[in-house]
Amino acid sequence: MPRKSSVPSYRLHKASGQARTIVDGRHIYLGKYGSPESRQQYARILAEVALPAGIPTTPDISRSQRLLVSELLVAYLKFAESYYSIEGQPTNEFRNMVDAVGPLNQLYGDTQADEFGPLKLKAVREHLVKQGLCRTETNKRIGRLKRAFKWAVSEELTSPSVHQALSTVTSLKFGRTSARESEPVKPVEEGTIELTLPYVTPQIAAMIRLQLLTGMRPGEVIRMQPCDIDTSTDVWIYVPTRHKGRWRGHQRTIPLGPHAQQQIEPFMKREETAFLFSPAEADEYRHECRAIHRNRKTPVYPCELRAREKRKQKAKSRKPKRPKGNCYTPDSYRRAIKYGVTRSNRERTKADSEAVEIAKWSPYQLRHSFATNMRRDYGVEAAQLGLGHARTNIVDVYAEKNLSLIVDIARKNG
Repeated sequence: MPRKSSVPSYRLHKASGQARTIVDGRHIYLGKYGSPESRQQYARILAEVALPAGIPTTPDISRSQRLLVSELLVAYLKFAESYYSIEGQPTNEFRNMVDAVGPLNQLYGDTQADEFGPLKLKAVREHLVKQGLCRTETNKRIGRLKRAFKWAVSEELTSPSVHQALSTVTSLKFGRTSARESEPVKPVEEGTIELTLPYVTPQIAAMIRLQLLTGMRPGEVIRMQPCDIDTSTDVWIYVPTRHKGRWRGHQRTIPLGPHAQQQIEPFMKREETAFLFSPAEADEYRHECRAIHRNRKTPVYPCELRAREKRKQKAKSRKPKRPKGNCYTPDSYRRAIKYGVTRSNRERTKADSEAVEIAKWSPYQLRHSFATNMRRDYGVEAAQLGLGHARTNIVDVYAEKNLSLIVDIARKNG
């Protein structure tokens, strides 16, 4: 009787036409049978099954020579999932790392880790460029791949020479590569903000104004809680529990003046640990606005009643919507602003066909607007303190340089 193989096989599920494999009694579907995507998913699962349960405490050169790139990446992602996390939740850096290792696994997943060198890394980089990634994002992803191999060396999974060789691959330079350049993030115009505010909920409007007044990051403004705000003095102090520089040991302190206090006072009457700006409350506000709009005086015609009934039946057949949470995410905050811009353009164009449409903008541009205004009115150091940066040269990334001084000089001497 032939011995049963321990390697999961690549199989066809005839009923659905999908590829599948069975691991520990679990049926895992991989996508369309025979497709490259399903083969790649199958290779990843094989790598996970083949990966040893623990990491050796002593070097084993014969094992490291057998280690595949796909196995190395699986081991690193398991480490990164716990390392790049806050309160048990993976951070954006972990999601960025997953995006970075995908093309490497696709191109060189079956290559031995000790045979992966600079030319192969450059091939991955060229693949990213051909996919349309900009130069800076390509450099970030290649840097993350180098970090994965550096970790592997520290765990004695690969030879130190591998990371040393990969470190010789330099970043793509401006003007010396075919990779496209990304558009710089610009401050959002005040007129654009004013045309957006009437078409967003009070929660979103307050967050927008707070960012303009304080220069907070989107992740800092969405997580404001009464327990993090010291209201004992005339200028309130907000100390975020989570911020970008926390892992470096930096403390972020944000003063809230009278105008900023005015924005958050309507949301302060809640539990100390509750978030000030709640998507659930914003959803209730929208429903109230719709109810007011429904109190119309014109009659409801039978065709409208039939249309309403059809919508109700269709809504019942759909899966129930996930309830709104108690805290915004940077993405949901950005989408809310995008919706406000779209609605502003639609409503204003409906009222006046000659109205000028405003461009879409994101909450990150508000930080650039704050930095530009602070640098113009109070100097570089004030902008640095307001942004919470350790060095003044970082301000140049966020602030549009004020050219008024050199323009006045040119007007007089030029």
